[in-house]
Amino acid sequence: MARRTETVTIEGDPKLNRDAGKTFLITEMSAWDATMFGAKALLLLTNSGATVPDSSSGMAGLAVAGLMALEKLSFAQLQPLLVELIGCVQYVHRPGHPPQDARENIEEPGTYMKLFRAAFQLHTGFSVAGSTQTTG
Repeated sequence: MARRTETVTIEGDPKLNRDAGKTFLITEMSAWDATMFGAKALLLLTNSGATVPDSSSGMAGLAVAGLMALEKLSFAQLQPLLVELIGCVQYVHRPGHPPQDARENIEEPGTYMKLFRAAFQLHTGFSVAGSTQTTG
């Protein structure tokens, strides 16, 4: 079975948002990578004092803890997790052409936040209301 994907198109006025109209493809991590990501995040949360499910529950446990739980982490702890999440995202330059590295094509900080939320949702099934505009 193929990995799940989600297409996110950034909405807004191109005069105010340089990423308006850009489309990004988020591809689910492998089961191994998702399990390791979830375990790392849960262990970091546990060590920060957050109440979380058993760290061996991986992404499923992270879904229970929720995206907002990650706010309890220091930047030094959170940054590697965000790098892993954005690694699942590619920029769709033009239909029919190979996707490109998202980080090379994002011009607005808010775009990163939308893509982090969408990647988290794809991997955990946990939705942050109104966090993304998606198509596809």
